[in-house]
Amino acid sequence: MQKFTANANATAGLQIDSLLSLANAAIASAERLAALNLNTSRSLLEDNLNTAKALLGAKDQKELAELQASMAQPAVEKAVAYSRAVYEISTETQGEVSKLVESQVAEVQKGMSDAISKVGSNTPGGSEAAVDAFQRTVAAANAAFETLNQAAKQVSEIAEANMNAAAAASTKAVLAAAKGVKL
Repeated sequence: MQKFTANANATAGLQIDSLLSLANAAIASAERLAALNLNTSRSLLEDNLNTAKALLGAKDQKELAELQASMAQPAVEKAVAYSRAVYEISTETQGEVSKLVESQVAEVQKGMSDAISKVGSNTPGGSEAAVDAFQRTVAAANAAFETLNQAAKQVSEIAEANMNAAAAASTKAVLAAAKGVKL
């Protein structure tokens, strides 16, 4: 009975530690996003003031059009940089959460494997087929989890590649549009 209580206490302690790690990851992510948003807002305000001053100082429509065209590229680059920063924060947080989940799943898998081994050694004769079937079921569940984990990683890689391609295409489109502005 004491061994069971000690194991239960150890398991509860690990679960509390895992929850604390998860909460810390979420808080750190929220802090990084808040800092990014504050810095972006501050930069946007300064840029808008500088843009307004420059546009008000334009002497004619041609100069106004040239100013607008020259300001388009930096604005798009900043928007892409902001999107990339949000994506990186999200990806890093997802990675941390995935590691926590993977470690929890590994612990559950180890516990089940140990339990199956103990049950297998203490079963009455003739029940080997049932224990073997249970072991195969657990192995199949482990393989399915690994497959899902690999698929999630591939989706993440594809999303990152798409993000980079979209950023490049947006920048090219704005540059082409800015060069085509004529008054």
